[in-house]
Amino acid sequence: MVFSDLLFLFEFLAAFALCYLVAGLIDRNGAGESHEQPGVLRKSFKGRNLVTVIFSLIFYAWGEPVYVFLMIFCVFVNYLCGISIDTNVKHKKLGLVLGIIFNLAVLGTFKYLGFFADILGNLGLKVSVPTLALPIGISFYTFQSMSYLIDVYRKESPPQKRFLDLLFYISMFPQLIAGPIVRYGTIAEEIGNRKVTWNDFAEGSYRFLIGLGKKVIIANQISTVADYFLAANPETFSTAGSWIGLLAFTFQIYYDFSGYSDMAIGLGRCLGFHFNENFDHPYISTSITEFWRRWHISLGSFFRDYLYIPLGGNRRHQALNILIVWFLTGMWHGASWNFILWGVYFGIIVMIEKYTILKIYDKIPKIFLHLYSIFLFTLGWGIFYFDDLGKVKLLFSSLFGNAAAPSDFTAVSALSNNFWLWIAALLFAMPIRKIFSRFKGVWYLRAAVAAVILIFSVALLVGATNNPFLYFRF
Repeated sequence: MVFSDLLFLFEFLAAFALCYLVAGLIDRNGAGESHEQPGVLRKSFKGRNLVTVIFSLIFYAWGEPVYVFLMIFCVFVNYLCGISIDTNVKHKKLGLVLGIIFNLAVLGTFKYLGFFADILGNLGLKVSVPTLALPIGISFYTFQSMSYLIDVYRKESPPQKRFLDLLFYISMFPQLIAGPIVRYGTIAEEIGNRKVTWNDFAEGSYRFLIGLGKKVIIANQISTVADYFLAANPETFSTAGSWIGLLAFTFQIYYDFSGYSDMAIGLGRCLGFHFNENFDHPYISTSITEFWRRWHISLGSFFRDYLYIPLGGNRRHQALNILIVWFLTGMWHGASWNFILWGVYFGIIVMIEKYTILKIYDKIPKIFLHLYSIFLFTLGWGIFYFDDLGKVKLLFSSLFGNAAAPSDFTAVSALSNNFWLWIAALLFAMPIRKIFSRFKGVWYLRAAVAAVILIFSVALLVGATNNPFLYFRF
């Protein structure tokens, strides 16, 4: 099940909201005295948290009925490791190490076992590996589990003493299958003590609908252009067609993933949670370093805080640390050579920028820096798109002139027939929301925008045959 689905929008959410409200009434009757502040009445969220866990498991099991048990088992192991780290002071590092090894072993088994078996096979070593389907969202909930253990070990967050609350944190459906990667410390207090105001609900609903519009109105529509030019053999298209297909994918992946993040952040806000931002208009960047501070922020901050800085960060072996982080960033995205190449590609660029462009950044006109960044991250998406490196080679050959023709009718038609879609994709990639926020009476405008987005999105989803979500495979 995905957020941009009529079943989710009109059945799942409605059933969840009804049960959540009933659980809220039960919780109010079960409120008790706070242990931290005697005499102060502390609200109970046990009923609402239980309802959220049940619906989260249903949400996950809708597409992964077997692997829901794997996720529950993983949460249980991390629960035990967290308790061990907190109570066994002498051997708390052992608890952390065992927990990290367990999480990486699960991730490696389901995501990378076949990949490494193929490598050994190519080296002449025949290894029999069972075919395992990739559990949806395993990369996200595994990283969240590891962040929980590390934060408990560092005493940056308290250990979770109730298994149900840890299951709630990791399985919460707004961010379960595609992030953002929510640190435990970000919402630890809100799990058992949160407040939802009408402003929270309004802001969350608006944010959800903005994300829905990004996904359904822009990403889904422009994906047909990207697939038309890229899904077939790139050698059959003109140079212009290859560039148009790549630009379409550049917009598709941004609106697809940032739209889903917006929906997750909005749903969390409606429940009283304040997830961190995951995208900050990355396509306005003036360097690749800046681009990766704005794109998939939760993943970047995870690698920065839990890997880059512990390796030495900027203090020692900076170039090597950057390459290690980016190699693993590529690996995180998928068990395929194109993702590794994609990670190394950006790692090399970021490393070179540290010693060149960023040292004279203020002396270079911003327009040149912006064009430079657009060119490089767009090429990067060309590596990202294809699992087959042979097709990556064909695409790049076509992009730089070795094509059947410089242009053709289909390339021109892709621009003219989708003119307003291209304009919308370009316009909304810029921070125009800041402009709208300056108008007085902006809530009227926001309500109108939200209503239009909902109507158009539902109309497009009725009978839709094209509703992909790119990050399902990660």
